[in-house]
Amino acid sequence: MDYQYFELGDLELQSGDILLNAKLAYATYGTLSDSKDNVILFPTYYTGTHRSNAAIIGATWALNPDRYFIIVPNLFGNGLSSSPSNTGLGGDFPRISLYDNVRCQHRLLWEQFGIEAIALVLGWSMGAMQAYHWAALYPDQVSTMLAICGAAKTSPHNQVFLAGVRAALTADGTWNHGFYQQPPVQGLKAFGRVYAGWVYSQTFYREGLYKDLGFDTLDDLLRWWEDDHLAWDANDLLAMMEAWYYGDISDHPRYNQDFSAALGAIAARSLIMPCATDLYFTPEDNALEVAQMPNAELRVIDSVWGHYAGGPGRNREATAMIEAAIAELLEA
Repeated sequence: MDYQYFELGDLELQSGDILLNAKLAYATYGTLSDSKDNVILFPTYYTGTHRSNAAIIGATWALNPDRYFIIVPNLFGNGLSSSPSNTGLGGDFPRISLYDNVRCQHRLLWEQFGIEAIALVLGWSMGAMQAYHWAALYPDQVSTMLAICGAAKTSPHNQVFLAGVRAALTADGTWNHGFYQQPPVQGLKAFGRVYAGWVYSQTFYREGLYKDLGFDTLDDLLRWWEDDHLAWDANDLLAMMEAWYYGDISDHPRYNQDFSAALGAIAARSLIMPCATDLYFTPEDNALEVAQMPNAELRVIDSVWGHYAGGPGRNREATAMIEAAIAELLEA
Protein backbone atom coordinates (compact mmCIF):
# COMPACT_ATOMS: atom_id res chain seq x y z
CA MET A 1 0.00 0.00 0.00
CA ASP A 2 1.44 3.35 -1.04
CA TYR A 3 -0.36 5.36 1.66
CA GLN A 4 -0.99 5.27 5.38
CA TYR A 5 -3.94 5.95 7.66
CA PHE A 6 -4.06 8.51 10.43
CA GLU A 7 -6.69 7.34 12.90
CA LEU A 8 -8.88 10.26 14.04
CA GLY A 9 -11.30 8.33 16.26
CA ASP A 10 -14.90 9.53 16.46
CA LEU A 11 -14.72 12.87 14.71
CA GLU A 12 -17.08 15.72 15.53
CA LEU A 13 -17.73 17.59 12.32
CA GLN A 14 -18.51 21.22 11.65
CA SER A 15 -22.11 20.17 11.00
CA GLY A 16 -22.41 18.74 14.52
CA ASP A 17 -22.57 15.17 13.23
CA ILE A 18 -20.13 12.50 14.36
CA LEU A 19 -18.13 10.43 11.89
CA LEU A 20 -17.26 7.23 13.71
CA ASN A 21 -13.76 5.79 13.41
CA ALA A 22 -12.67 8.49 10.97
CA LYS A 23 -9.51 7.90 8.97
CA LEU A 24 -7.35 10.29 6.97
CA ALA A 25 -5.35 8.59 4.22
CA TYR A 26 -2.05 10.24 3.36
CA ALA A 27 1.23 9.65 1.58
CA THR A 28 4.66 11.12 2.28
CA TYR A 29 7.65 11.68 0.03
CA GLY A 30 11.12 12.47 1.32
CA THR A 31 12.49 12.76 4.84
CA LEU A 32 11.54 15.20 7.58
CA SER A 33 14.57 17.25 8.58
CA ASP A 34 15.75 17.31 12.18
CA SER A 35 14.57 20.91 12.48
CA LYS A 36 11.26 20.05 10.74
CA ASP A 37 11.61 23.06 8.48
CA ASN A 38 11.34 21.34 5.07
CA VAL A 39 7.62 20.54 5.04
CA ILE A 40 5.42 20.92 1.97
CA LEU A 41 1.71 20.16 2.15
CA PHE A 42 -0.04 19.21 -1.11
CA PRO A 43 -3.75 18.33 -0.56
CA THR A 44 -5.66 16.43 -3.23
CA TYR A 45 -8.34 17.71 -5.62
CA TYR A 46 -11.80 16.57 -6.68
CA THR A 47 -11.57 12.99 -8.05
CA GLY A 48 -7.85 13.03 -7.32
CA THR A 49 -5.70 11.06 -4.90
CA HIS A 50 -2.12 11.25 -3.69
CA ARG A 51 -1.22 9.24 -6.81
CA SER A 52 -2.55 12.06 -8.99
CA ASN A 53 -0.48 14.70 -7.19
CA ALA A 54 2.62 12.50 -7.50
CA ALA A 55 2.78 13.48 -11.19
CA ILE A 56 4.84 16.54 -10.20
CA ILE A 57 6.74 15.07 -7.24
CA GLY A 58 10.23 13.73 -7.83
CA ALA A 59 13.92 14.48 -8.07
CA THR A 60 13.51 16.35 -11.37
CA TRP A 61 10.70 18.55 -10.05
CA ALA A 62 10.62 21.55 -7.74
CA LEU A 63 8.74 19.29 -5.31
CA ASN A 64 11.91 17.30 -4.78
CA PRO A 65 11.75 14.65 -2.04
CA ASP A 66 15.54 14.71 -1.81
CA ARG A 67 15.17 18.20 -0.28
CA TYR A 68 11.64 18.37 1.12
CA PHE A 69 9.24 16.32 3.18
CA ILE A 70 6.06 16.37 1.10
CA ILE A 71 2.78 15.30 2.68
CA VAL A 72 -0.24 14.58 0.48
CA PRO A 73 -3.47 14.14 2.48
CA ASN A 74 -6.48 12.69 0.66
CA LEU A 75 -9.82 14.46 0.75
CA PHE A 76 -12.57 12.87 2.79
CA GLY A 77 -14.91 11.24 0.30
CA ASN A 78 -12.26 10.29 -2.28
CA GLY A 79 -12.51 6.58 -1.53
CA LEU A 80 -9.24 6.41 0.46
CA SER A 81 -9.90 8.69 3.43
CA SER A 82 -13.22 8.00 5.16
CA SER A 83 -15.89 8.02 2.45
CA PRO A 84 -19.42 6.78 1.83
CA SER A 85 -17.99 3.84 -0.10
CA ASN A 86 -15.56 2.57 2.54
CA THR A 87 -17.51 3.21 5.74
CA GLY A 88 -20.71 1.41 4.77
CA LEU A 89 -22.68 4.61 5.37
CA GLY A 90 -23.64 5.24 1.76
CA GLY A 91 -26.40 7.84 1.66
CA ASP A 92 -26.09 8.37 5.42
CA PHE A 93 -22.56 9.72 5.17
CA PRO A 94 -22.43 13.09 6.97
CA ARG A 95 -21.48 16.37 5.33
CA ILE A 96 -17.77 17.07 5.67
CA SER A 97 -16.52 20.58 4.97
CA LEU A 98 -13.18 21.85 3.76
CA TYR A 99 -12.77 23.24 7.27
CA ASP A 100 -13.14 19.69 8.61
CA ASN A 101 -10.57 18.42 6.13
CA VAL A 102 -8.00 21.04 7.04
CA ARG A 103 -8.50 20.70 10.80
CA CYS A 104 -7.84 16.96 10.47
CA GLN A 105 -4.78 17.57 8.31
CA HIS A 106 -3.50 19.89 11.02
CA ARG A 107 -3.96 17.12 13.56
CA LEU A 108 -2.03 14.76 11.28
CA LEU A 109 0.92 17.12 11.04
CA TRP A 110 1.08 17.83 14.75
CA GLU A 111 0.09 14.50 16.32
CA GLN A 112 1.90 12.23 13.88
CA PHE A 113 5.01 14.27 13.10
CA GLY A 114 5.20 17.17 15.57
CA ILE A 115 5.20 19.63 12.66
CA GLU A 116 4.44 23.25 13.50
CA ALA A 117 5.69 25.07 10.39
CA ILE A 118 4.94 24.60 6.69
CA ALA A 119 7.34 25.95 4.08
CA LEU A 120 4.71 25.72 1.33
CA VAL A 121 1.09 24.65 1.04
CA LEU A 122 -0.16 24.27 -2.50
CA GLY A 123 -2.91 22.67 -4.51
CA TRP A 124 -5.01 22.64 -7.65
CA SER A 125 -8.79 23.13 -7.71
CA MET A 126 -10.16 21.78 -4.41
CA GLY A 127 -6.54 21.41 -3.34
CA ALA A 128 -6.13 25.16 -3.85
CA MET A 129 -9.24 25.77 -1.75
CA GLN A 130 -7.64 23.78 1.06
CA ALA A 131 -4.41 25.77 0.66
CA TYR A 132 -6.41 28.98 1.15
CA HIS A 133 -8.01 27.46 4.25
CA TRP A 134 -4.63 26.51 5.68
CA ALA A 135 -3.21 30.00 5.16
CA ALA A 136 -6.24 31.64 6.79
CA LEU A 137 -6.68 29.21 9.68
CA TYR A 138 -2.99 28.87 10.59
CA PRO A 139 -1.35 32.10 9.40
CA ASP A 140 1.55 31.75 11.84
CA GLN A 141 2.45 28.30 10.55
CA VAL A 142 2.31 28.73 6.76
CA SER A 143 5.26 30.52 5.14
CA THR A 144 4.14 30.44 1.50
CA MET A 145 1.00 29.42 -0.39
CA LEU A 146 0.29 28.56 -4.02
CA ALA A 147 -3.32 28.30 -5.17
CA ILE A 148 -3.71 26.96 -8.71
CA CYS A 149 -7.14 27.29 -10.34
CA GLY A 150 -8.95 27.54 -7.03
CA ALA A 151 -10.53 30.13 -4.76
CA ALA A 152 -11.01 31.15 -1.16
CA LYS A 153 -14.78 30.89 -1.62
CA THR A 154 -16.95 29.03 -4.09
CA SER A 155 -18.65 31.59 -6.30
CA PRO A 156 -22.40 31.53 -7.07
CA HIS A 157 -21.70 30.65 -10.71
CA ASN A 158 -19.49 27.78 -9.61
CA GLN A 159 -22.31 26.58 -7.34
CA VAL A 160 -24.70 26.64 -10.32
CA PHE A 161 -22.35 24.28 -12.18
CA LEU A 162 -22.16 21.95 -9.19
CA ALA A 163 -25.93 21.93 -8.79
CA GLY A 164 -26.23 20.98 -12.46
CA VAL A 165 -23.93 17.96 -12.36
CA ARG A 166 -25.51 16.85 -9.10
CA ALA A 167 -28.95 16.97 -10.70
CA ALA A 168 -27.70 14.93 -13.66
CA LEU A 169 -26.40 12.22 -11.34
CA THR A 170 -29.35 12.04 -8.96
CA ALA A 171 -31.95 11.98 -11.77
CA ASP A 172 -31.03 8.35 -12.38
CA GLY A 173 -33.94 6.12 -11.38
CA THR A 174 -31.64 3.81 -9.40
CA TRP A 175 -30.26 6.68 -7.30
CA ASN A 176 -32.76 6.14 -4.47
CA HIS A 177 -31.51 9.07 -2.34
CA GLY A 178 -28.07 7.51 -2.17
CA PHE A 179 -29.25 4.08 -1.10
CA TYR A 180 -28.83 2.44 -4.49
CA GLN A 181 -28.52 -1.32 -4.83
CA GLN A 182 -26.47 -1.00 -8.01
CA PRO A 183 -24.45 1.94 -9.35
CA PRO A 184 -26.57 4.65 -11.00
CA VAL A 185 -24.86 4.10 -14.34
CA GLN A 186 -26.89 6.49 -16.45
CA GLY A 187 -26.55 9.21 -13.83
CA LEU A 188 -22.78 8.75 -13.65
CA LYS A 189 -22.52 8.92 -17.44
CA ALA A 190 -24.62 12.10 -17.53
CA PHE A 191 -22.48 13.56 -14.75
CA GLY A 192 -19.33 12.98 -16.80
CA ARG A 193 -20.79 14.47 -19.98
CA VAL A 194 -21.97 17.63 -18.24
CA TYR A 195 -18.62 17.97 -16.48
CA ALA A 196 -16.78 17.81 -19.81
CA GLY A 197 -18.53 20.98 -20.95
CA TRP A 198 -17.05 22.99 -18.11
CA VAL A 199 -13.54 21.69 -17.52
CA TYR A 200 -12.14 22.97 -20.83
CA SER A 201 -12.72 26.31 -22.52
CA GLN A 202 -14.84 27.21 -25.53
CA THR A 203 -11.66 27.88 -27.52
CA PHE A 204 -10.32 24.44 -26.59
CA TYR A 205 -13.30 22.86 -28.30
CA ARG A 206 -13.43 25.27 -31.22
CA GLU A 207 -9.79 24.53 -32.06
CA GLY A 208 -10.22 20.78 -31.63
CA LEU A 209 -7.57 20.54 -28.95
CA TYR A 210 -9.15 17.38 -27.59
CA LYS A 211 -7.15 15.70 -30.37
CA ASP A 212 -4.00 16.61 -28.43
CA LEU A 213 -5.35 14.37 -25.66
CA GLY A 214 -5.63 11.44 -28.06
CA PHE A 215 -9.32 11.71 -28.94
CA ASP A 216 -10.25 11.72 -32.61
CA THR A 217 -13.77 13.07 -32.12
CA LEU A 218 -15.87 14.87 -29.54
CA ASP A 219 -17.81 11.65 -28.97
CA ASP A 220 -14.57 9.87 -28.10
CA LEU A 221 -13.82 12.54 -25.48
CA LEU A 222 -17.32 12.37 -24.03
CA ARG A 223 -17.25 8.58 -23.80
CA TRP A 224 -13.97 8.85 -21.92
CA TRP A 225 -15.57 11.23 -19.44
CA GLU A 226 -18.43 8.76 -19.02
CA ASP A 227 -16.06 5.85 -18.39
CA ASP A 228 -13.92 7.86 -16.01
CA HIS A 229 -16.88 8.67 -13.78
CA LEU A 230 -18.24 5.13 -13.93
CA ALA A 231 -15.13 4.19 -11.95
CA TRP A 232 -16.32 6.36 -9.04
CA ASP A 233 -18.86 5.67 -6.33
CA ALA A 234 -21.74 8.12 -6.76
CA ASN A 235 -21.99 8.95 -3.06
CA ASP A 236 -18.25 9.61 -2.94
CA LEU A 237 -18.56 12.11 -5.78
CA LEU A 238 -21.35 13.93 -3.98
CA ALA A 239 -19.61 13.91 -0.59
CA MET A 240 -16.61 15.73 -2.04
CA MET A 241 -18.89 18.01 -4.03
CA GLU A 242 -20.69 19.15 -0.87
CA ALA A 243 -17.37 20.36 0.52
CA TRP A 244 -16.66 22.19 -2.74
CA TYR A 245 -20.13 23.74 -2.97
CA TYR A 246 -19.97 25.30 0.51
CA GLY A 247 -16.24 26.13 0.43
CA ASP A 248 -15.52 29.40 2.23
CA ILE A 249 -12.41 30.20 4.27
CA SER A 250 -14.45 32.38 6.64
CA ASP A 251 -17.32 29.95 7.34
CA HIS A 252 -16.24 28.70 10.75
CA PRO A 253 -15.95 30.05 14.31
CA ARG A 254 -12.60 31.80 13.82
CA TYR A 255 -13.98 34.32 11.28
CA ASN A 256 -17.74 33.94 11.56
CA GLN A 257 -18.26 34.51 7.81
CA ASP A 258 -16.20 37.70 7.75
CA PHE A 259 -14.62 36.92 4.40
CA SER A 260 -12.53 40.09 4.26
CA ALA A 261 -11.08 39.39 7.69
CA ALA A 262 -10.15 35.85 6.68
CA LEU A 263 -8.38 37.06 3.55
CA GLY A 264 -6.65 39.82 5.46
CA ALA A 265 -5.31 37.32 7.99
CA ILE A 266 -3.34 35.40 5.34
CA ALA A 267 0.24 36.38 6.09
CA ALA A 268 1.92 33.84 3.80
CA ARG A 269 3.70 34.99 0.68
CA SER A 270 1.06 33.83 -1.79
CA LEU A 271 0.86 33.29 -5.52
CA ILE A 272 -2.65 32.91 -6.87
CA MET A 273 -2.66 31.30 -10.30
CA PRO A 274 -5.99 31.07 -12.09
CA CYS A 275 -6.25 30.06 -15.73
CA ALA A 276 -7.48 32.83 -18.01
CA THR A 277 -10.22 30.56 -19.41
CA ASP A 278 -11.23 28.64 -16.27
CA LEU A 279 -15.03 28.45 -16.04
CA TYR A 280 -15.07 27.44 -12.34
CA PHE A 281 -12.51 29.68 -10.66
CA THR A 282 -12.16 32.86 -12.68
CA PRO A 283 -9.30 35.38 -12.62
CA GLU A 284 -11.88 38.06 -11.77
CA ASP A 285 -12.88 36.25 -8.58
CA ASN A 286 -9.24 35.71 -7.64
CA ALA A 287 -8.40 39.36 -8.29
CA LEU A 288 -11.05 40.40 -5.77
CA GLU A 289 -9.45 38.06 -3.23
CA VAL A 290 -5.87 39.13 -3.88
CA ALA A 291 -6.84 42.77 -3.40
CA GLN A 292 -7.69 41.93 0.22
CA MET A 293 -4.62 39.78 0.94
CA PRO A 294 -1.56 41.58 2.38
CA ASN A 295 1.18 39.56 0.66
CA ALA A 296 -0.31 38.05 -2.49
CA GLU A 297 0.21 38.27 -6.23
CA LEU A 298 -2.20 37.34 -9.01
CA ARG A 299 -0.38 35.45 -11.76
CA VAL A 300 -2.72 34.34 -14.53
CA ILE A 301 -1.99 31.22 -16.61
CA ASP A 302 -2.56 32.29 -20.21
CA SER A 303 -4.05 29.11 -21.65
CA VAL A 304 -7.13 28.01 -23.56
CA TRP A 305 -7.19 24.68 -21.71
CA GLY A 306 -9.50 26.05 -19.02
CA HIS A 307 -9.54 24.51 -15.57
CA TYR A 308 -7.68 21.46 -16.87
CA ALA A 309 -4.54 23.53 -17.49
CA GLY A 310 -3.63 23.67 -13.80
CA GLY A 311 -3.84 19.94 -13.12
CA PRO A 312 -0.60 18.30 -11.94
CA GLY A 313 1.45 17.58 -15.04
CA ARG A 314 -1.51 17.84 -17.42
CA ASN A 315 -0.48 20.69 -19.70
CA ARG A 316 3.16 21.29 -20.56
CA GLU A 317 3.06 25.08 -20.81
CA ALA A 318 0.96 25.59 -17.68
CA THR A 319 3.03 23.07 -15.74
CA ALA A 320 6.20 25.01 -16.59
CA MET A 321 4.62 28.17 -15.12
CA ILE A 322 3.53 26.29 -12.01
CA GLU A 323 6.98 24.74 -11.61
CA ALA A 324 8.57 28.19 -11.75
CA ALA A 325 6.13 29.49 -9.14
CA ILE A 326 6.85 26.59 -6.77
CA ALA A 327 10.60 27.11 -7.10
CA GLU A 328 10.19 30.84 -6.54
CA LEU A 329 8.21 30.37 -3.34
CA LEU A 330 10.56 27.74 -1.97
CA GLU A 331 13.53 30.04 -2.52
CA ALA A 332 11.77 33.04 -0.97
